[in-house]
Amino acid sequence: MPQKQSESIILRTFNIGDQDKLVVFIGRHIGLNKGVAKGARKFGNRFGSSLEPLSYVKVFYYEKEGKELVTISNCDLIESFFEVHHDIHISFTLSYFSELIESSFPSRTDDDILFRLLLLILQKFKVGGKREQLTAYFEIWFLKINGLLPDFKYCKKCRRELKSECWLSPKKDGLYCLDCTPNKKIKLSPDMQELLSWVKKNPPPQGKTFPFTFEQIQSAHRILKEIIVFHLERTPKSLNFLDK
Repeated sequence: MPQKQSESIILRTFNIGDQDKLVVFIGRHIGLNKGVAKGARKFGNRFGSSLEPLSYVKVFYYEKEGKELVTISNCDLIESFFEVHHDIHISFTLSYFSELIESSFPSRTDDDILFRLLLLILQKFKVGGKREQLTAYFEIWFLKINGLLPDFKYCKKCRRELKSECWLSPKKDGLYCLDCTPNKKIKLSPDMQELLSWVKKNPPPQGKTFPFTFEQIQSAHRILKEIIVFHLERTPKSLNFLDK
């Protein structure tokens, strides 16, 4: 079997057997993968700290046809984000991102958009990026990449442009204007369209480069969370901790 390699981000690990670890990682051009790192729990093992969650690494692995798990032979650390985990809210936020990726992204695809998005977000956190801003940014792109971001510009029923009050549809797949809405349960603010437009045109925000208030960001997060939870059909565990 030829050895393969990929720049990857470790999403999570857990112990299996007496000495091994199961590693969930997302790689550049290889998508979501799971593999066994043999001997990773031995004292002085060859993996060192490279298997810490949210580490940016180069993974060396073998795969057998028809096998779900790859065999990880080595792992070189490219960049560590260990220090951002000192903030428990950021740590749970990153766990939330990892959980979303693992629960919804198909295995072994050659699309690296989500990998690049997560790496950029991690690097912004490392230099002091604001958690609320980066969370909204990630959620918008996560929904867009997965084809779940509704059309926030036109009414789902009458197709008129939404310029004032509007409400999220019960199935979280579109918006209704005042005349068409079947219920007024989840109302959207008019600046949501501006936020979506900004996010689609700009890299992850860094502090004052984000032209939206804390209240606007929180309002957007509530809407985005409703859509994510509806389509996942459950609330991510990490999100429960954040909400508390």
